[in-house]
Amino acid sequence: MTPPTPPAPHHDGSPLHVSTQAPTLGETVRVRLRVPESFGPLSWVGTRSNPNREPRFEEASLVGAADGWQWWETGVEVENPVHGYRWLLVGDDGRQHWLNQLGPSSVETRDHDDFRLVAHEPAPEWAASSLMYQVFPDRFAKSGAAPFDELRAAGELPEWAIAADWSDPVDPVYPGRSKQVFGGDLDGVREKLDHLASLGIDLLYLTPVFPARSNHRYDATTFDLVDPLLGGDEALVRLVEAAHARGIRVIGDLTSNHSGDAHEWFRAAQADAEAPEREFYFFRDEADGGGYESWLGVPSLPKFDWSSVELRRRFIEGPDSVVARFLGAPFNLDGWRIDVANMTGRLGSADLNAEVRQTIRRTMLEVKPDTLLLGESTNDAASDFQGDAWHGAMTYTPFTRPLWSWLLEPGSPAGGGLGFALQQVPTFTGGDFLAAHLRFAAGFPWRTRAATMNALDTHDTPRFATHARPGALPVALGLAVSLPGIPVVWAGDEFGLTGVDGEASRTPMPWGSEASPEVAPVLETYRSLLRLRREHPVLATGGIRWLAVGDDAVAFVRESAEESVLVFAARSAATLSFDSNELAAAEVAAALFGRARVAASAGLVTLETDEAGFAAWSLPGVSAPSWQAESA
Repeated sequence: MTPPTPPAPHHDGSPLHVSTQAPTLGETVRVRLRVPESFGPLSWVGTRSNPNREPRFEEASLVGAADGWQWWETGVEVENPVHGYRWLLVGDDGRQHWLNQLGPSSVETRDHDDFRLVAHEPAPEWAASSLMYQVFPDRFAKSGAAPFDELRAAGELPEWAIAADWSDPVDPVYPGRSKQVFGGDLDGVREKLDHLASLGIDLLYLTPVFPARSNHRYDATTFDLVDPLLGGDEALVRLVEAAHARGIRVIGDLTSNHSGDAHEWFRAAQADAEAPEREFYFFRDEADGGGYESWLGVPSLPKFDWSSVELRRRFIEGPDSVVARFLGAPFNLDGWRIDVANMTGRLGSADLNAEVRQTIRRTMLEVKPDTLLLGESTNDAASDFQGDAWHGAMTYTPFTRPLWSWLLEPGSPAGGGLGFALQQVPTFTGGDFLAAHLRFAAGFPWRTRAATMNALDTHDTPRFATHARPGALPVALGLAVSLPGIPVVWAGDEFGLTGVDGEASRTPMPWGSEASPEVAPVLETYRSLLRLRREHPVLATGGIRWLAVGDDAVAFVRESAEESVLVFAARSAATLSFDSNELAAAEVAAALFGRARVAASAGLVTLETDEAGFAAWSLPGVSAPSWQAESA
């Protein structure tokens, strides 16, 4: 076993280390650094900022010591809307030690990985503590009065729809792949809200509900109404009212990058070159071959041209826009998830992405400030997610892909939208998992990390359980609930469903199987781990320190002044040890979940498990000195 590394200086964006999570421009924020007493004598400690691209240093003062740690504090003036800073420690020997979001470094570090203070409007307070459940309406539940059944019996289903019974297999081949309809509706979702409540869910994310010519509805034909096949406007109103009555918020899904080719705007644009809608899309000159730009070359998804003022007015800007209308009465949605947000407004030399996302958020602030805005970005999302619009990301780089690479069987395929190179899952050690996670998370401000989705899988990907290592599901879900970010349950994961790609993962929910021997243990695992997150707020808003890592296990602690939670995640039998100075109260750890063991002796804390599993223990909160500004 590798000897434990000595404790290292630590800082993160949590309330233990940053005095305010929502500073204003020009405000001086107090920031604190913890340095282990064993680190050695220091001649200088402070921050290096880069306001207006001019480096600035602020010296910190020693403000207290507790449990083997020194606390250093200084003020950082927020001079730019996104203000980066890092720590510099200079030893008595003259050596420089830098600390940024990637961790300690003996050489100078990049601005890209700095800690960040953000003066843009913050996410709603409820975002970081949310537990999200994702529903694909056609496959979730069919109410007793589902429009599908009546229309099917009368032979009046939309001409594009291929009718299927709830027990039929999903057809993975086009046209069934996008045209097969099982008849789930929004009243069906409403009737199953008790199931969501039993899991502890308080945030429901619906994939698109607008009329379209596919089961996924990302090819909208209008944004003016809810698809009658789902029950129409009234069904969405009923669903949101019932969800709110249970303390569950609801966010919708918008395609800001494209519409469907049957959309009323696109049809008007095709019919008349002088129509105002013509400027909504990228039509090519006949000399260049004609046609139009579309999402990844798919002709049914023509791409929006956001240089159009009229498109902005109708869709995203002001109280009469689509964005605004569904946030207000009678619908009262609590936010939006924006599909392929990374592609929106971008084509060749044109890049209007920032203008579009900022306009969406400005409209949301004007009509309903306490709403959430999430953007999909399947690649490295950091450059777009600095707090100027998106509150969090639906992305796979900081969590999902590293997690799969560590917890799936070696050589597993990865069809669908996960974004793995060559659709193959690489095999990671625990150290690889941590390195990849930190690399991509380091690009985000802390509060963006707190509202970014921790998804094991989604409607666009294979199901995690399809190729998971034995015993890996509690490990994966445990990490989703214990790392910074919003845990996500893609409907059906709690039933143990599998699927080799995004389409195969959209299986109709197997209602009635909840008590079966195959489903009941999985369902209980979900309920228990989501309850752990809900009952221990430190897992949502506390800081994080990584304590130990091995090929088969990782350990970290989430910390606040009120409570700490020690986490141990292992994909097989494993033992990890770390210096007892890292965690002074380890000997009083109280088990919260799992069968792993913790012991403190001879200057070491040892975590041990005989099998794959996730474990968590409660510890006292961190003893920290009062902020200098408070005691002055």
